[in-house]
Amino acid sequence: MPEYTPIPGQLVEGYDVTAPQSTDYDAVFADIPAADREVWQRARAVGQELVPLMRDAWDTATYPLEAARRLGDADLFTDGVSHSAITHLSPLAAGLVNMEISRADGSLGTVIAVQGGLALRTLALFGSPEQQDAYLTALAAGTVLGSFALTEPDHGSDSVSLETEARRDGDEWVIRGAKKWIGNGASGGITFVWARVVDEGADDHGAVRCFLVEQDRPGYIGTVITGKVSLRGIHQAHIRLEDVRVPASAVLPGTKSFKDASTVLYSTRSGVAWSALGHATACYEAALAYATQRVQFGKPLAKFQMVQERLTQMLADLTSMQLYCRRLADLESAGQLRPTQASLAKYHNTRTARRIAATARDLLGGNGILIENGVMQHMADIEAIHTYEGTESVQALLIGRDITGMSAFA
Repeated sequence: MPEYTPIPGQLVEGYDVTAPQSTDYDAVFADIPAADREVWQRARAVGQELVPLMRDAWDTATYPLEAARRLGDADLFTDGVSHSAITHLSPLAAGLVNMEISRADGSLGTVIAVQGGLALRTLALFGSPEQQDAYLTALAAGTVLGSFALTEPDHGSDSVSLETEARRDGDEWVIRGAKKWIGNGASGGITFVWARVVDEGADDHGAVRCFLVEQDRPGYIGTVITGKVSLRGIHQAHIRLEDVRVPASAVLPGTKSFKDASTVLYSTRSGVAWSALGHATACYEAALAYATQRVQFGKPLAKFQMVQERLTQMLADLTSMQLYCRRLADLESAGQLRPTQASLAKYHNTRTARRIAATARDLLGGNGILIENGVMQHMADIEAIHTYEGTESVQALLIGRDITGMSAFA
């Protein structure tokens, strides 16, 4: 690239605001074990490697599958899942991966959440030995893409009311229904479909069970959802299941009720809190870098009192998010993490990330809306994680029921 020559009105060509700065004001991560730090550094290296590719993908709303496979190559999909066939990450290491990949790109963070947190975890927890032999290591390596189909067009927050049906027909199951917002649901891989059994007289009639469905089966129609202004670098699908036939062996034998789906969601809720931390870190560090580089009224923005006050507010919020996440990891490592504690972290961190992103966007002025500076992309992507894995309202009701002993669910 030729060296930039300043001209009147444009003394600098641009601003370098996207490089990681390792913000940790209260040394929350100063004492992490060497093995976890190595995983963190690996995630950072891969994330930064993929930033240019994902920036273009976000701009054009395309899903570069090679990016997903690169995460598998780096062994970053296992998300703390315990199984002898795959690498085990501690809760802290798994959280740091979610944080670091989301700091690089929110769509990649969602790939981690879908492929590892949802699909791989479902198979590891509930799949048969044969199902696991066929797909577990392939999901971990990213050679097969997996999806988790629970949410329906008519059932989001009330997904317990799902209407997709699975009927026995001889030695097969016939699945009919619809799913929506399913990451990797049109990627050509496999989908874990949650459906309600319709079989009068059977012990499991009315129960919610999970089925492993290959996406090339007749009747499986996955359509990429277009028009998104968040998570534009991963495709989510609207799925129609038009009498899809699968063998009796397709049902995951460990799934008996909706509580099993909830087990997966509870496990991934911590990951969303970590993902929010990654987004917020990127926004804060971009704002800090910009404030030191951008000159207005003859001096850097960082020399203005108002700017220093905003940066301090952002840092205080960011540090609180780090403390939430570290505590979650410590509780999970000790086997003491309760689902509502993960809900509280998700509730706090996604709300706080929105506030940090808005302040960073404002501080960058007009440059804040450019994809190259990252903040606007993170700001848009935070809107998606604020909703998925349980909306703010649902988290509040879960926590409220826990602290009052009374349910406010309709």
